[in-house]
Amino acid sequence: MPSALPSEREKFWTATSYAVVGNSSKHKFPKLTYTALKKAGKTVWPIDPSTGTIENDKAYPDFTYLPSVPQAVVLELPKDETASWVQKAADAGIKKVWMHQMTDTPEALAIAREHGMEVCSGTCAVMYNVPGFSGHAPHRWIMKLTKKF
Repeated sequence: MPSALPSEREKFWTATSYAVVGNSSKHKFPKLTYTALKKAGKTVWPIDPSTGTIENDKAYPDFTYLPSVPQAVVLELPKDETASWVQKAADAGIKKVWMHQMTDTPEALAIAREHGMEVCSGTCAVMYNVPGFSGHAPHRWIMKLTKKF
């Protein structure tokens, strides 16, 4: 039996360059996603306006400081910051955005739609980019079983 086609969420992780955005002063930076992308050989930049380094790498205050435009962005921020970062990503020319579970808002989704961005939301990025067994593995299994992966 042939394998199923990859979902839009799975396709999100085929990009070659990413920005991972967090705000360490208000919420733990998404280090699992950041390090998983690095281990996968992706070009990945940490964006965190509240600190100068993430995992000993230079952290950037926003997209305008990056050496090039990433193909995709992962947003794992306080919910009240998501819409403004979606707008910043759109302004930077980024076409794919992942809004971490429970951080999307109607405003953030509307901004993404207005700019024709591909959006993934409603679930945790770690389920898709950290292979093997982890605390997210049971969720991944359930999502696959219910065909929501």
